[in-house]
Parts: sequence; structure tokens; C-alpha cells
Amino acid sequence: KLLNHSRSQQRNNIMALYQRVGKSLLLSPRSASSSPIVTATSLARRARFLSTESAATPASTTAKRKGFVEWYEGHLNARPVLTKAITGACLWGLGDVVAQVVPTLIQDEDGDGDTTKKEFKYDIPRTARAVTFGFVIHAPLSHLHFNLLEWMTVKGGFTGLSIPIFKTVMEQFVYWSWFSNSLYHGAMGAMQGKNLDEIQNRIKDVLWGTQLAQWKFWIPVQLLNFQFVPVRHQLNVVLLTSVVWTALLSAWYPPEEEAEGEVSEEKKD
Repeated sequence: KLLNHSRSQQRNNIMALYQRVGKSLLLSPRSASSSPIVTATSLARRARFLSTESAATPASTTAKRKGFVEWYEGHLNARPVLTKAITGACLWGLGDVVAQVVPTLIQDEDGDGDTTKKEFKYDIPRTARAVTFGFVIHAPLSHLHFNLLEWMTVKGGFTGLSIPIFKTVMEQFVYWSWFSNSLYHGAMGAMQGKNLDEIQNRIKDVLWGTQLAQWKFWIPVQLLNFQFVPVRHQLNVVLLTSVVWTALLSAWYPPEEEAEGEVSEEKKD
């Protein structure tokens, strides 16, 4: 019995020694060099942890970094015409808001130095017409226009600087600017309830002046746009720049409020 007890105690002591040695190897910073078995185990565990962490990190990081640009790009890829139509509606409306508000901030001075202010009344139907034009007409047709320009450029074999020059000439002088400006004035007149003769007369009166302003404003913009911006984003550049252009166009050629005012005064008399 004493012999068996001593042997059992000896085995327990050996097992305890093994446990202490194992713990010391796991906790010791030198365990990587002193125990290859422990090193392999610890490295395997750490590798599994890092792989799990790295697999989870991109999804969370992408979700956090996914902002407006990525969101818009996704919609532009999935539904290009609808996305550009909505963008056009928003920016055409914004341009008309600017065109209505900014002139009221400019005060006219008479000869005595007194400042005269016109009573400002925001024209909601006018902005609604601009939004409708941007959504229904301008943006979808512009999408086709830019794709057509690209198709003609590829078919013509243009390269280098000849690409923006060719596209600008075609757009500004051959067909698009004449068509789009006539369409703008015609659509605005139609949405105001004018008849065909009145719309034609309005286009004749303002088209040439609009063309001159168009060439001064858009030729430099489009040369840079066609040279440096991918085709799929060229309309977006135009829509953003159109905030300024629409403001100028609406300010230069607003609805004929003065004529309507004269008619109302005659009715009052």
C-alpha cells in the first residue's frame, strides 16, 4: 500500500510539474523560441482570429464609408435615366429658385439716390414648370444626346484633343444647342398656356440672344467636360453647372409678367 501510494503521489507530482511548465511556456514571451509546439498552436489561433477579424472588417468599413457618392453611383448604374431625371428636376428647380430670389436682392437706385424695392412674391408654378422640364424633357433627352455624341466620336475615329473639339462643335453649332434652347422656350410657353403662334413668336424673339449667351457660357465648360469627365458623368456636370445657367436663363427670359400686369391693369380700368 505504501508503495502504491508513493507511486501515485509521484505521478501526481509529475502531472503538476507538466502543468506548471505548460503554463509558463504559454505565458512566457520567450515561449515562441523555446517551444515550437506552443508556437505553432498560438500562431494558428492568432491566424484564425486575424482572418475572422479581417473578413468582418471590410463589410463594416464599407458600410461606414458608403456615403452619398457611393449611393448615387449605385443608382446611376442601376437606373441611369431615372437617376438623371430626378437630378435634373432638383437642379432645374434650384436654378429657378435662385433666379427668382437673387434679383430681389439687387436694388435699383433712382436719380435721387433713393432705393426702390419691388414687392417680392415667389412664383411657385414657375418653379414647378422648371422642375417638370428638367425631369420629363431635358435630362432624358440629354442622356441620349451624350450617348449619341460618344457614338459619333467612336465612329469618326477621333482621338486626343480632337474629341472635345468635335463634341463641342457638334453640340453648340450643329444641332443640340439650337434644339434644346428652342425646346426650353417652347415648353415654358406651352406650360404657361400660350398657343402655338405665341410660342413661335417667343422663340423667334429670344432664340438668337439665348444662343449668343449659350456660346459664351457653355463652350469653355463643355471643352473641359468632354476632355476630363467620363461620358457617364458628363450630364451630371452639365446639370450641376445648369444651376448657374438656369438662373441666368430664367432671369434673362422670365415669364412675361409685365405683359400680364398690363393686361390686368387694363381689365381693372
